[in-house]
Amino acid sequence: MKDRLITLIGGGGFLGRYVAQDLLARGARVRIAQRNPRAAAFLRPLGGLGQTQFVAADIRKPDSVARAIQGSDGVVNLVGILKGDFKAFQADGARHVAEAAAAAGVPALVHVSAIGADPGSRSAYGRSKGEGEAAVRAAFAGATILRPSVVFGREDQFVNRFAAMIAAAPVVPVVRGVAKFQPVYVGDVARAVVAALADPARFGGRTFDLGGPEVISMRALIDWIAAQTGQRPTIIDLPDGVSAMIAALGFLPGAPITGDQWKMLQHDNVVAPGADGLAAFGITPTPMAAVAPGWLVQYRRNGRFTVAAG
Repeated sequence: MKDRLITLIGGGGFLGRYVAQDLLARGARVRIAQRNPRAAAFLRPLGGLGQTQFVAADIRKPDSVARAIQGSDGVVNLVGILKGDFKAFQADGARHVAEAAAAAGVPALVHVSAIGADPGSRSAYGRSKGEGEAAVRAAFAGATILRPSVVFGREDQFVNRFAAMIAAAPVVPVVRGVAKFQPVYVGDVARAVVAALADPARFGGRTFDLGGPEVISMRALIDWIAAQTGQRPTIIDLPDGVSAMIAALGFLPGAPITGDQWKMLQHDNVVAPGADGLAAFGITPTPMAAVAPGWLVQYRRNGRFTVAAG
């Protein structure tokens, strides 16, 4: 990867910072392209002088995407949203990136999608992700598509969100406690992205489901986070009917779910049987227990001096 110019669309986000760090450590030049490039300035010290570039680009505007990827040896689309106009960002936006990469003759394109992507999904999120994958394949047949399960890491919006809820409330309601996930470490996903960029002849044109070593239910995850943070709240499994009303009406303050996310929870978010995954990249998945306790201490009442429960 040394001296190659890799453009990261949405490179200042949660996953993007790990991809950028890996690329910079390998000697690549990294161009961060996003709507507000100043928000990604924290990445500058990670590279050498002139190794990191920052450009403004809006994935909804094809011309800005085309300008951002000019001269690139590889492009990664990292843009994803949890609420808002899913189609504009995750379907049309994905198409804009793939078409621009194809027109510019970029050798390698990696598109980060998600397990659950399906053009026929009842969920707008899952549907837009599926439409985005189809658009990428149509415009850039040699793209590598990565479909991670829930991604965890120090800055994530999943484990941290539940940890904050558990620390703040004496009673924690669990929505769809039977739903299963296969959480995957952000560093492992970043390594897969870089491996795909480095060898498009091997990984191009393929789709990979990325999951960690454990399949865990929503309820088991909440119990595990509570134990790791030394908290002992009353945990209540909400009936599906109540959960559906909360998701539809949002009457529970701080409800950790939207109506669209409720639809996604009707299906397990795990690697499909027989799917190619992290092993194809030579990556051994990292368990949550190996890294998460290191940052979950911030949610203990007395920090590192609190003994985890269990």
